[in-house]
Amino acid sequence: MAWILLGLAGLFEVGWAVGLKYTDGFTRVWPTALTAASMIVSLVLLGLALRTIPLGTGYAIWTGIGTLGTVIFGILFLAEPATAARLGCVALILAGIVGLKLVSGA
Repeated sequence: MAWILLGLAGLFEVGWAVGLKYTDGFTRVWPTALTAASMIVSLVLLGLALRTIPLGTGYAIWTGIGTLGTVIFGILFLAEPATAARLGCVALILAGIVGLKLVSGA
């Protein structure tokens, strides 16, 4: 269950990271409210997951999911570059997430 919570926390991290783009410096009410709500949900879920998942592993995976999701969103919806080097780096982050999960023993 903790791993599901961690995965959801990572998805909400993507939500708030992407949301920051649309708040226009926190001057737009609804994007700001949704971004703040996503931040709160993400942190609560992370905190719940860290009850049983080691801190270093959980935090690294949480940020990794957020990074991957944000980069993929940028490529798909914001016309950010999808160069071989960039995708290779994203693959390394994914490998790190999978590796941490595999060696966590949980």
